[in-house]
Amino acid sequence: MRILLIALFLAPWSIFSQNNISVHVHNVASDKGHINVAVYNSDATFLSFDRVFKAGREAAHEGIVQLMIEDLPAGKYALAVFHDENGNGKLDTNWLGVPKEKVAFSKGKMKTFGPPKYNECAFQIHSDYEIDVKL
Repeated sequence: MRILLIALFLAPWSIFSQNNISVHVHNVASDKGHINVAVYNSDATFLSFDRVFKAGREAAHEGIVQLMIEDLPAGKYALAVFHDENGNGKLDTNWLGVPKEKVAFSKGKMKTFGPPKYNECAFQIHSDYEIDVKL
């Protein structure tokens, strides 16, 4: 009976449990600047710089850079990653809006005429999660 009461008491808290995403960014070409990860939780906000749900940043180094995005509730997310080689804190683009710095996404790939859609990049988390992204 005591175990049942403890389980009933703790059950509501499991709904609000927070999860971590371990992001492994592959093919980092240099140790210049930073690797930036933006986490989006909806199609409406995807790739909007001012509506990022969570973000992470780690110093770049050649090879694989690992970042941890912490305290995410269970749900559907998509990631956008870029190598800010010049360290100016933004994704540099040419006059057409094409990125000059390496960009990658969770699951989805850059298309000939623009980035992938949210649903092409999205994944579900219900517990801690690991994802590999290739620049």
